[in-house]
Amino acid sequence: MRPREFDHDDVLRIAFDQFWRKGVRGTSLSDIARDAGVQRGSLYNAFGSKEALFLQAYERYAGDYLIALQKALGTGSLRKRLTAFFDLTITNFRAGSPPRGCPTTRGLMELGSVEGEGLDEEARQAFANLVARITALVQDTLSAGAERGEFSGNPAAAALHIITVTRGLAVLERAFSDEPQLRKIAAHTIDLVLGKKGG
Repeated sequence: MRPREFDHDDVLRIAFDQFWRKGVRGTSLSDIARDAGVQRGSLYNAFGSKEALFLQAYERYAGDYLIALQKALGTGSLRKRLTAFFDLTITNFRAGSPPRGCPTTRGLMELGSVEGEGLDEEARQAFANLVARITALVQDTLSAGAERGEFSGNPAAAALHIITVTRGLAVLERAFSDEPQLRKIAAHTIDLVLGKKGG
């Protein structure tokens, strides 16, 4: 068997950048091959299809993003942890020039309502798994905050509320591209969950 003619991680990074900027529908394997400096056939041989390449690239992104979220949620008071969580989330949406938005929200919008259209059930499950894992991280952070006396609400309900707000922030970022507005909403959400700072 011949060795691979390209760096697998490098191709996943290049592919994900294109998928994030242009969506799966707007990205071709030819575009990825050109930017990665490889033959299109090599991508087909390695990944099988554009959708399979997207899933591998998305899983790589999801793993990296979860590590960054764990770090953001790992130190400081509960308020500082939630602020760091929203900071990372908003920074992620605003990355790129022009800003690329949220790859999960973008991908969810490309899911087909009819079999054979858009991304498939495997992609939907990958998106749902990442959202569920992020929700669990936030819930664990709130539960730990409750044990330290920093939170008196329901961690599961509050985590779902916070994650729902992040989905709304992703849509508002696309509509208005107004980072100060996103940060105000994030700060207000933290105040709703924890109570006003100093209050």
